[in-house]
Amino acid sequence: QVELVESGGGSVQAGGSLKLSCAASYVIFGTYCMGWFRQAPGKGREWVAQLENDGTTNYTDSVKGRFTISANNDDYTLYLQMNNLKLEDTAMYYCAGRPRLGPVCYETYSRWGQGTQVTVSS
Repeated sequence: QVELVESGGGSVQAGGSLKLSCAASYVIFGTYCMGWFRQAPGKGREWVAQLENDGTTNYTDSVKGRFTISANNDDYTLYLQMNNLKLEDTAMYYCAGRPRLGPVCYETYSRWGQGTQVTVSS
């Protein structure tokens, strides 16, 4: 059973924008804290952004001011708005969830989507 489904990837020129979506089940949204990761060719998986249980957001330094993570709790969709894209943003982007217990988000991500490719060209 596929629980997280990403979409919205594609090819864009440097400086352009894309908005990624991640469709999740209501179970996932209710019991997991959500985030985005990416993996560039030949590199390891990199954490990009995440939502905390209180709604605050955190970003890796390289995307601060350019990317925005958000969620629609009515239709259980996670988003990543990416502006001013750079060549180094080229990667497979993954939606992921880490368990939540009450007000606490655990650190380890345990639910993963299959990814959506983002390619930035000059």
